[in-house]
Amino acid sequence: MPEGVKALASATGASPVVLAALALGVLVAASYFPATLAGFVWDDVVLTGAKPLQSASGLWQIWFEPRSLSDYEGHYWPILYTTFWLENRLWGTDPLGYHLVNLLLHTGVTLLLWRLLKRLAVPGAWLAAAVFAVHPLHVEPVVWVIGRKDLLAAVFYLAAALNYLRFVERQRRRHYGYALALFTLGLLCKSIIVSLPVALLIWHWGKRGRVTGADLARVAPLLLVGLCLIAADLAFYKDRDPTAFDYSPLERALIAGQALWFHAGKLVWPAGLSVIYPRWEVGAGNAPAWACLLGAIAVITGLWAARRRIGRGALAGVLLFVVTLSPTLGFVDYGYMLFSFVADRYQYLAGAGLIAVLVGAAAHGVRHLPGRWQTLLRALAAIPLLILGALTWQQAGIYRDNITFYTHITAINPQARLAHHNLGLEHYRAGRYEDALAAYRTEQRLARNHPADPIRNSRAHLGVGQAVEALGRLDEAAEHYQRALQISPRFTPASEYLGALRIRQKRYAEALDLFRELLKISPGLARFHVGEGVALAGLNRPHEALQSYERALALDPSLEQARTNRTSLLKFMQRNGG
Repeated sequence: MPEGVKALASATGASPVVLAALALGVLVAASYFPATLAGFVWDDVVLTGAKPLQSASGLWQIWFEPRSLSDYEGHYWPILYTTFWLENRLWGTDPLGYHLVNLLLHTGVTLLLWRLLKRLAVPGAWLAAAVFAVHPLHVEPVVWVIGRKDLLAAVFYLAAALNYLRFVERQRRRHYGYALALFTLGLLCKSIIVSLPVALLIWHWGKRGRVTGADLARVAPLLLVGLCLIAADLAFYKDRDPTAFDYSPLERALIAGQALWFHAGKLVWPAGLSVIYPRWEVGAGNAPAWACLLGAIAVITGLWAARRRIGRGALAGVLLFVVTLSPTLGFVDYGYMLFSFVADRYQYLAGAGLIAVLVGAAAHGVRHLPGRWQTLLRALAAIPLLILGALTWQQAGIYRDNITFYTHITAINPQARLAHHNLGLEHYRAGRYEDALAAYRTEQRLARNHPADPIRNSRAHLGVGQAVEALGRLDEAAEHYQRALQISPRFTPASEYLGALRIRQKRYAEALDLFRELLKISPGLARFHVGEGVALAGLNRPHEALQSYERALALDPSLEQARTNRTSLLKFMQRNGG
């Protein structure tokens, strides 16, 4: 606990614990103030687009019809979406409320971490919690609203760990029941905390230097619950997103080694933070990957060999870091591996282990210095907190809006095709067509380096086509739409845009062929029937056009374009005796 807090408590008669907790809350509020000005970015679209979150009956769908969210979420994490559903009732789609809740959750995680570190007798527990509170690596899960899954899971993880420790120390069954229940709830927020049972075994080893049969028996129910829920979640995820990578076990180990050092490096030196990091090449001939893997093994081996001299705490903290990160290290396939093997949000909870080791080692060393040096160094500890807080303030600012968000990603990682595409889309929506074209051109150039990815190559041509069409270059736009279809003949967005362009060019016969091909693929999409109707009307076939509009309205009675076109066509037919 900082000396200043102790002095203030002594002067005011307030509880030092309460003042120390308030100090952590102030650090969070000060560092993350720009979050109050942030909007919704990227995957936050679920908050405004997912129908279950907007309707009173959506709560049932979230829990018992998870496929109702499958356009936005491939996992079964109902507690996360229940919080969003509740907030939609409270403040609709105003982002401020969602960001404030995330800040409160991050503060709660910080306080729980402080309490846990104190219980584990980690030197410098308050300072470690303070570093966790203001570290810029945590901006992503805290300020990105959808990152709440990490915050909620961390709350339940730490609360479960604290109750498990109470159970072991006091042997009161209710504490074990609380731990099991909290762990289960956490898994329904994000599956990454499945490693908690292993973390508890590491604690047992760190405490006594061995793991007993009684320890295994205590942890077994938690492990069983974790394995069952993770298996069910993976089955649901694979059904929705069957993405698979053919990496060998050796290649996955090399990916893991690089990821570990990447995350540790960003924790120690948090420069160049990005939501999408460059995706490195994978292969057994990658020398840096081998250096990372062997280096990680060497660190763990060295800490094991030195455990009797320096204690088991350092090794336990490093193992906690590795184990907590393990679900994201590439041993299990997940969709985000298409873009990057690492992300700041992955180490939100895992990084606490390394922070505890580094701060604990520094605090332990300070204790052995003369008194005046201890006082000086404890005062100087405010400097890294100020630096980290300033970096957090700066990083939180990129979440103001989507254009700021994607511009930052592309500046840090120019190879991020997805970010260039999304930046182009945001510029296009804002009517900044030249800027949109520049972003789409970059995406198109990057896509050429991935010929085995036809959909993304087609999407790049589609974006360029949309931008040049908006700039009035219709023939050029048609060329890009056609090129997209040559690459992916069933890429329906390109067919739809080309069909709409042919109508704009009054080439109705070509438009009709395109929309009828689309209807063979997706007969249930009302807007395709509208396109067919417009083409038929242009060909002076009003009765057939009317039938198309009727079919569109039967599929979607709220489709205003179909209703308007139908009304106009009926008036035309009446005027012309039709």
